[in-house]
Amino acid sequence: MSERLTALELRNAIAAKKLSSVEAVRDCLGRIEKYDPTLGAYISTFAEKALRDAEAIDKKIAAGQPVGLLAGVPVAVKDNMCTAFGPTTCGSKMLEHFHAPYDAHVIEQLLAADAVIIGKTNLDEFAMGSSTETSPLRKTVNPWDNARVAGGSSGGSAAAVAAGLCAAALGSDTGGSIRQPASFCGITGLKPTYGRVSRYGLVTYGSSFDQIGSLTRDVADAALMMNVIAGHDRRDSTSVAETLAPKIDYLADLNRPLDGLRIAYVPELHPGADPAVRKAFEDSMAVYRSLGAEPVEVTMPHYPYAIATYYVIATAEASSNLARFDGVHYGYRSGAADDYVEVYTKSRSEAFGAEVKRRIMLGTFALSSGYYDAYYLKALKVRTLIRRDFIAAFEKADCLMLPVSPTTAFKIGEKTDDPLKMYLADVYTIAVNLAGLPGMSVPCGFDENNLPIGLQIITDAFTEDKLLRIAQMYQNATDWHKRSPLL
Repeated sequence: MSERLTALELRNAIAAKKLSSVEAVRDCLGRIEKYDPTLGAYISTFAEKALRDAEAIDKKIAAGQPVGLLAGVPVAVKDNMCTAFGPTTCGSKMLEHFHAPYDAHVIEQLLAADAVIIGKTNLDEFAMGSSTETSPLRKTVNPWDNARVAGGSSGGSAAAVAAGLCAAALGSDTGGSIRQPASFCGITGLKPTYGRVSRYGLVTYGSSFDQIGSLTRDVADAALMMNVIAGHDRRDSTSVAETLAPKIDYLADLNRPLDGLRIAYVPELHPGADPAVRKAFEDSMAVYRSLGAEPVEVTMPHYPYAIATYYVIATAEASSNLARFDGVHYGYRSGAADDYVEVYTKSRSEAFGAEVKRRIMLGTFALSSGYYDAYYLKALKVRTLIRRDFIAAFEKADCLMLPVSPTTAFKIGEKTDDPLKMYLADVYTIAVNLAGLPGMSVPCGFDENNLPIGLQIITDAFTEDKLLRIAQMYQNATDWHKRSPLL
C-alpha cells in the first residue's frame, strides 16, 4: 500500500513505473474518506483536480519527459497558505469563504516539482494555538489516541502525515507550530531558518517569527521537501539572497555522519518535563554518545524568559497584521451592522474566535501609549539576549538538543480554559523562533500511554544541511520514526 511508503520511496516507485501517481492519489483519497471524518485533518480536499494532475504526471513519465522532484507524490498544505484553487480559510470564520487570487511561493514550488496537492489542512485559527482546538471549522484529533490533541497550530498537517492521508505536508512555525505537533503525532517536523523559505502568500500571524516548513515521515523526506521549497524569492523582503544562503542539495550528504559531533544540552531546563519525556531525551543522548558524539553542558540564562518575550512581541505583531480583517476589504462582514463603525466592530467580534481576540488585545495593549517601552521595547531587548545565548552555545557545540514539549499529547479540552497552561506547552520551542534558527523534531520514544515523544535538534542559522545530517544519524540508529498508529 502506498501509505506505507515515504515521499522519497513513493516518488521513486512512481518514476520507476512500479506504481502510478493516480493509484497513489486514489489510495490517499480513500484513506481520507475512511479516516478523516474522525481525525478532522483536512478543511478541504481537491479530489477531481488531484486525479487530473496525477494523470497528467503519469503521462509525462510514460512519455519519458522530465519531471520534478516530487513527481506524482500526494502532499497537503496548511490552510494559511494561499492557493488560487480552493478556499484559504486560516481555520477562521473570518476567511471561511475566501478564495485567494494567487498561489503562495511554496505552492508554486510544489506545483513546479510536480507534486499533487491533495488538500488543505486544519489549524488553530490564524495559527494561534498549540492544539488545533481554536479552529471553528473542524476539530483535529491525534491519530494515536482520538481523545487527545494533535498539537498545533499545524495539527491538521501532522495528523494527515501520521495517518497516511498524504505522503508529506507543509506547515508554518511561529513558536513551535511544526515541531510540537510533529512530536505529538510521532513524525518528523522541520522549521527552517527564518528567511530560508519564502513567506510570500502565507497569511501572516507574527511577521518576524513565521516560517514555512515540512512535516514528513522521516528526515530524508524533510531534506527532499527542503530541496523543493527553499530558496530566494524577490517578492518576500525577508527572503535571504542566495549569495548569503546558497541553494544546495540537502539529500546529497544526508547519510554522511558528522565526525566529532558536539551536542550542547541545558540540564536546568529538563526537570520541567514529564518523567517519560526526560527518559526519552536521556536515551536519545545515549544513542548519540554511542555514535561518538560528545555532550557539552551549556547555560542558557535567558531561555526561561522566552515565553513572556514571545507573547509580547508576537501578539503585538498579530494585532497589527490582523487589523486588515475589518469587514470591508475582504472576508466576513456582519449582516447586523447599521453604520461603518458597526461593520468594523461587529464583523471582527462575530468572526474572530476567543484566542484570536485575546492575542489582539494583548498586542494592542503592549503597543499602546505608556506601555510600549515597558513591554514591547523591553521584550525586543530580551530577544537579543536569547539570541546571544544561542550564539554562545554554538561556539562550544555543533547543535543544541532539548525535548520538544514538556508532555506528550494532552487530552482534548484539558487546557482550553487555562491559556497560560496552553502557552507553556511551547516552552522548549519558542526561543528558536525568537532567534530565527532552524529546528527539528524527530520521534525518539513513547510514554506509558503509547503516545509519541519528540527530540528537538537546533543548529545555527542557515545550517539546515548540518541539522538534517545530525537528525539522520539518529534515525539511522533507531526505528521510532517507522512506527505508525493503528487506525
